Amino acid sequence: MTKKRVLSGIQPTGNLHLGNYLGSIRNWVEQQHNYENYFCVVDLHAITAPHDPQTLATNSYTIAALYLACGINIEDASIFIQSHIPAHSELAWLLNCITPLNWLQDMIQFKEKAIKQGENVNVGLLDYPVLMAADILLYQADKVPVGEDQKQHLELTRDIAVRFNHQFAKKQPVLKLPEALIQADGARVMSLTDGTRKMSKSDPSDLSRINLLDPPELIQKKIKKCKTDLERGLSFDAIDRPECRNLLTLYMLMSGKAKEAVATECQDLGWGQFKPLLTEATIEHLRPIQTKYQEVMADKTYLESVLRNGRDRAATIADRTLADVKAAMGFSVMGNG
Repeated sequence: MTKKRVLSGIQPTGNLHLGNYLGSIRNWVEQQHNYENYFCVVDLHAITAPHDPQTLATNSYTIAALYLACGINIEDASIFIQSHIPAHSELAWLLNCITPLNWLQDMIQFKEKAIKQGENVNVGLLDYPVLMAADILLYQADKVPVGEDQKQHLELTRDIAVRFNHQFAKKQPVLKLPEALIQADGARVMSLTDGTRKMSKSDPSDLSRINLLDPPELIQKKIKKCKTDLERGLSFDAIDRPECRNLLTLYMLMSGKAKEAVATECQDLGWGQFKPLLTEATIEHLRPIQTKYQEVMADKTYLESVLRNGRDRAATIADRTLADVKAAMGFSVMGNG
């Protein structure tokens, strides 16, 4: 039986944090044997906000190395950098020309980020959902791992595919409609400084997140300073205690213990007793990832070979899809003669 194809990507904008790991990467690792996987470092998306050209390439290698350090197996997955495959940009332009402007203006994330950027908002920020659609549709992905905040983008991708097939490929659809692959537990990890907000790389405070490469002493500092409340006794069922539920969930995931076991262990604890438990569990969970990361980064030849092989495998599929799209739209094809 042919495996379903999965496509996912992460921006190389700084270090990955526990939200990225628990909400996406860990699930990919656990499920990777069940799918044909394409994992992309989406560096073209990273420039929709002001970026440092001195660190863009380095950050891309860091994300690729973290994929490997977290357990992505190159026997099950192709890891590549988005900008290394020109078909991403070209298909995005073609899809731009069939995507209604109001579809993009209605995107929630654009509205939120446009407010933050003010007068500096660029066309790329408005248009990046079309590039995201191109990323997915190029590989004829069956499944796309997404968090709740990305479901709207996947729906847009499906709408664009339907529109394209209706206009240019009624008899034989060219673009496959992808489906969401959503993880239940840990899919939405919240900030350490505000339990009502998602953990994010864009948060100006580094204390709001635990990065995968944070050293033990920094992890200890962040957990010690994280926001809590004045109540004693910790419970997953405390609806009006978002920080309590978030930190208990983190402890459950970092320790590998069952939810019921964590609930029993922590029901009578105060924060002063709980935080050292969470600190130790987090440090120990991240230790092998950090060790593997250092090994991968120390062998640049190996890392480049992984990215080169991943690019070649991904480009074979991407170029084929792009050619089919261009043919359906009526573009001329120049022969080799």
